[in-house]
Amino acid sequence: MIAKTKKVADYKKLSTELPTLRYVDPERVYLSLNTDRAKQYSVNVETGDYVKLGQIIGERDGGFFKQPIYSTVSGKVEGFQKKMHPSGMEVDVVVVQNDFKDEYHETITDRPESVIEKMSREEIIDVIKDKAIVGLGGSGFPTYIKLNTDENIDTVIINAVECEPYLSSDYRLIKDQPDDIFKGLKYVMQAMSASQGVIAVKKTKTELIEVLENELRRFKDSNIKIAKLDDYYPQGWEVETIKNALGIKVPSGKLPMEYGVLNINVSTTAAIFEALKHNLPITKRHITINGDAIKFPQNIRTRIGASIKDLIKLSDGFIDEADKIDLIIGGPMMGKSVTTDDVLVNQTVTSVLALKSVETYEEPCVRCGSCVFSCPVDIQPVNIMNAYKRGDKQALENLEVDKCIECGLCAYVCTSKIHLTDYMRKGKNFLR
Repeated sequence: MIAKTKKVADYKKLSTELPTLRYVDPERVYLSLNTDRAKQYSVNVETGDYVKLGQIIGERDGGFFKQPIYSTVSGKVEGFQKKMHPSGMEVDVVVVQNDFKDEYHETITDRPESVIEKMSREEIIDVIKDKAIVGLGGSGFPTYIKLNTDENIDTVIINAVECEPYLSSDYRLIKDQPDDIFKGLKYVMQAMSASQGVIAVKKTKTELIEVLENELRRFKDSNIKIAKLDDYYPQGWEVETIKNALGIKVPSGKLPMEYGVLNINVSTTAAIFEALKHNLPITKRHITINGDAIKFPQNIRTRIGASIKDLIKLSDGFIDEADKIDLIIGGPMMGKSVTTDDVLVNQTVTSVLALKSVETYEEPCVRCGSCVFSCPVDIQPVNIMNAYKRGDKQALENLEVDKCIECGLCAYVCTSKIHLTDYMRKGKNFLR
């Protein structure tokens, strides 16, 4: 009998237990000017200019939003290049040679808690906008837009589930900086006038829960609680997280904010703390380097703009016995493959996976129904694939391809090794 698949092997044990490697001093950083979300840009520095850490060097234009571009080191502008973006597209970058002095721009000054406590919602959102804070769980969506909702928010939920295999960067962030998480959550609750805050985490992560509960004692008057969720995939999908942490079911096509809930990734929460407390943009982040083709899996805290090639070297490189290696930015279920390790680190890079390449052959569908049984949004991946192949837009609409969250479960369970998730993406793009 075909059963619903909800468990995937996680491969996280080593990278969660090892301390985070602090690699914050690359020789140079590559700061992307355009991205997959913002194709247009302006730049206000030239080759030879000296820039400070936290200095604005340009501005991206995403059509409905504009976003300042910050230098993440102090040093000299070496010039302009093309570089591979984690999205897979080639982008223009500013290359800054690090002088290792970390000379901060004069705008980088701490705010006393007494000042933050008196800030209005508009003032808090303006700081988050000015410091270009985006969703660090992988979306890259400007956080200020999410916070600038007209809906009444009762609950702010911090998503610390991290259910993708291999990934443990959020795990290490919480262990290393729990105070930042709680204070960032408090700031968001203040901005939204929310009555409660919830940190959602897998109940199997007992060491992490202990860290959170110890920190919670310091914030006992803040109406914050820890929600311990079952360990399955895709528990980290915001709809699933909200349902199991709060008992609120958000229907397809609706936003959590319509139900009084604001969902934020845990790394974004820490970035909000840095922005409000220290007036800092996102200059560093935790990244997992993992996979069966890496000699030394670990988590690294590095600068935005560092090279993934350098991070792999810091992990002792690739294993010798692998004939061919697949590189993935993000998790194996929802991440994106890249053809080179010469890729820049941007704000949304959660991990880099190096996996031994296994040659597989797509076979005809045997109509087993595994993809349908396992789909968390109850669509029919194999029928969507067939509709896409014959170019049937009406069928794609009727089969509700736009409900797909691209979790990767359909491809994971397919007995015929069909790349169904890829067909879901193609179907969605074709329909648009």
